[in-house]
Amino acid sequence: MAKKSIFIAGTDTDVGKTVIAAGILQAANNKGLSTVAIKPIAAGCELTEAGLRNSDALLLQKTASIELSYEQVNPIAFEPPIAPHIAAEHEGRRLDADRIAALCRGVLLKPADLVVIEGAGGWRVPLNNRQTIADIPKMLKTPVILVVGMKLGCISHTLLTVESIIRDGLPLAGWVANQIDADMSCYAENLQTLKNMLSAPLIAEVPYSDNCSPENIAQFVDIDALIG
Repeated sequence: MAKKSIFIAGTDTDVGKTVIAAGILQAANNKGLSTVAIKPIAAGCELTEAGLRNSDALLLQKTASIELSYEQVNPIAFEPPIAPHIAAEHEGRRLDADRIAALCRGVLLKPADLVVIEGAGGWRVPLNNRQTIADIPKMLKTPVILVVGMKLGCISHTLLTVESIIRDGLPLAGWVANQIDADMSCYAENLQTLKNMLSAPLIAEVPYSDNCSPENIAQFVDIDALIG
């Protein structure tokens, strides 16, 4: 069974969860640790000869040191880039947190040093009329790493998400400041405010860059603080 697992959440969609998840995997690989990645739900997939494939899930599959089939990394895939529960409804399917958590548990049995599970969108993205993405890490009892997209409004988004994570009974193992807006006004002041208001460690401050490769992101990750 995996020695450590983390759930990668975001303050919103398009805040860089995947590039940060891949960077964490690479940083762990660089330490000689064995890694596994799961992106249980992906919307916005391309239809290929092998089936639906999501570029984010493919990056995680490629970066992890332990090889898994695509279906193990991304068991639930939708072609349109829309909210997962809506994509499921369009196909006459129903997403269920219990089933998704069970799929993740199967991968968590792998003898890895670190398993990284990436969510979809923000913390409260619906799966159905009563469950959200947050129910998956709750069922798995997985510590959370929060990726903060550093842009105008990030402070409120971050604090509200952290409140929800803690209210759901999960530990916030750390957070990442990912500068997604190259021209963000008062970046340093926003970052300092978050440092002052969050008790969890800042495990990475990632500057804006056109190079989002796992190797580049890994250099900013404090993997020792994450792994403990």
